[in-house]
Amino acid sequence: MLFRDEPRVRLSDASEHLGVAHSTAHRLMAMLAYHGFVRQEPESRAYAAGPALIEIGLAAVRQLDIRRHARPVLESLASSLGETVHLAVLEGSNVRYLDAVESSRALRVAARTGSVLAANCTASGKALLAALPEQEVSALFAGQKSLTALTGRSITSRSRLLAELKAVRERGCATNLEESEEGVASVAVVVHGPQQVPIAALVVSAPVSRMTEAAAAGVAAELRERALWLEAQLPGTS
Repeated sequence: MLFRDEPRVRLSDASEHLGVAHSTAHRLMAMLAYHGFVRQEPESRAYAAGPALIEIGLAAVRQLDIRRHARPVLESLASSLGETVHLAVLEGSNVRYLDAVESSRALRVAARTGSVLAANCTASGKALLAALPEQEVSALFAGQKSLTALTGRSITSRSRLLAELKAVRERGCATNLEESEEGVASVAVVVHGPQQVPIAALVVSAPVSRMTEAAAAGVAAELRERALWLEAQLPGTS
């Protein structure tokens, strides 16, 4: 498939690839856009994978059993950092925590395995949302005048969330300072599957007293390294 090899496809590219006239290619792309399989970018007029096509990709990579592959990474991170580590996935505008290794320290963040929280309130959610096109993020929260708040620090406006996601992309990691739970700070990075589809997030959570700015930077660096290693282990990513 053309979108497997090229993230952006112009109408002329589609026409040449399919071996059809420009007008025929235009009708085909319009039909795909109508059903959500592609979307046309306003400025470049090029086509990119739409939400329906991305959902098909997500459905496929979910079969990889990310928990089995990620478990050694969670254990290693918990051992080296001494903090609670989670694996989370995006479910609509929420995140679900699939697995965790809890810190052995007396003062620690409890494992959230099985829990579902608003994505805008969590580091894992922000990491996964930042890996999606902005239009898809807006669509996930469409109809919500105010986003879910879990604490007084939670992001509750779409404009502020979009600004935060831009910062996440620039940093290469997402952070959460008491936005989902008082006294808890987290750092998260996204894990990509085949075709660079974002499939999960690795998250380290700690009491705010231990997650200093310097500590968070070190956590982020280690998370990025482990995420790259995990991606290399997943079928279809090499």
